[in-house]
Amino acid sequence: MRHDIILFGLNHRTADVDIRECYALADPGIFASKLVSESLAIRESLVLSTCNRVECLVVAEQDCEAEDIVLSIWAKHAGKTAEKLRPHLYIHRDLDAVRHIFRVSAGLDSMVLGEPQILGQLKQAYQSSVESSTAKVIVNRLLHKAFFVAKRVRTETGIGASAVSISYAAVELAKRIFGEMKEKRALLIGAGEMAELAATHLIEAGVRDIVVCNRTYSRAEELATRFRGRPAPFDDLLECLGQADIVISSTGAIESIIRAKDMRRVMKQRKYRPMFFIDIAVPRDIDPDVNSLDNVYLYDIDDLKEVVEENIAKRRDEAEKAENIIAEQVGRFDTWLASLDLQPTIVDLLKRGDEIAARELGKTLKRLGPDISDETRQALEVLAYSISHKIFHDPVIFLKRRAAEEEAGERFLDVTRRMFNLDNEKAPEDAHKDRRQNKN
Repeated sequence: MRHDIILFGLNHRTADVDIRECYALADPGIFASKLVSESLAIRESLVLSTCNRVECLVVAEQDCEAEDIVLSIWAKHAGKTAEKLRPHLYIHRDLDAVRHIFRVSAGLDSMVLGEPQILGQLKQAYQSSVESSTAKVIVNRLLHKAFFVAKRVRTETGIGASAVSISYAAVELAKRIFGEMKEKRALLIGAGEMAELAATHLIEAGVRDIVVCNRTYSRAEELATRFRGRPAPFDDLLECLGQADIVISSTGAIESIIRAKDMRRVMKQRKYRPMFFIDIAVPRDIDPDVNSLDNVYLYDIDDLKEVVEENIAKRRDEAEKAENIIAEQVGRFDTWLASLDLQPTIVDLLKRGDEIAARELGKTLKRLGPDISDETRQALEVLAYSISHKIFHDPVIFLKRRAAEEEAGERFLDVTRRMFNLDNEKAPEDAHKDRRQNKN
């Protein structure tokens, strides 16, 4: 390998939020460009900066002082010192860096195991590097492979199938009970952070209407406005219950605010259509007796915690399958890196030509039948393999000339391998979809 792939990072495991916010990189594209422009040893770069991690991936000249270079630029950009940054840092090199990027893309390195948001953040980071021209042969290939790995993990394992937050688990339970959510009305009692998260997931699930009922009406108005819902005074709670299919309650009340005797009237009023209650509050807002009523489904926070913990255990099992996929893809990436040297690509190119010649020769001999003479057979063999070698003669000469040019050489080798599919990769169905759409 003529270059080093190195990843420098800090995340929620290695650094508290006060450190992460000090070294956060608000504009990853600008910083990626700075890494390349301020050091000739850094040839490619990508920067990922989220609330839980800040990572700099660089492709550097082999055996250069990349660590000192990157940390110096990073600390200077943040207006801090490298010494303060260093104790919180992890550094992955070469295939360990490749494996780390694959694990990040698949959500295996996230605080919530298997969460999908990090993939979108990684795609944004890559887009910034493309726009700042700091993503070249290695970073381009690595990130496209990371997106492929994330898709395989998401498709071939169940790592993203189970809810792992209280609010998300609550909405998932509602979906199991009601199925289609588009015609359902939701009532949020209380307007704190949990209600806000629940509202986010309810909107994503497609509920028809959200009403926010809170003791402080101005706060109900604020939250309702944010989610295009309707505020309601707390005194109208029973009236609101009659219109709701899903109720999520998270007030600070010290005793129950909804009891079975209240719900009997409400259920009669709504003709016993099913209702789903999620009581996130501690102490609980909803009297457990409510659960004894027909067509009323009540879950409290302990019920949801069990669901979340059960789902986290399931995700851990699925993570083992994901690690196997990643190990396989790291091996394939290693093979591709080795192929960026000239000789392996020439060997593969000539081998591909011989395979084509042998295949077409076989078809021709089959058509000519068994009576063909040995002289004719030998003449056809010489013809087929000669054509193959002559076709690939000029491309091989071209690659030999350009191989001496560091960056252009790798680029042409990579293009050649892709053009003749020397790595035997199957293009996904959605490959170049964006380009096709733009053309249409």
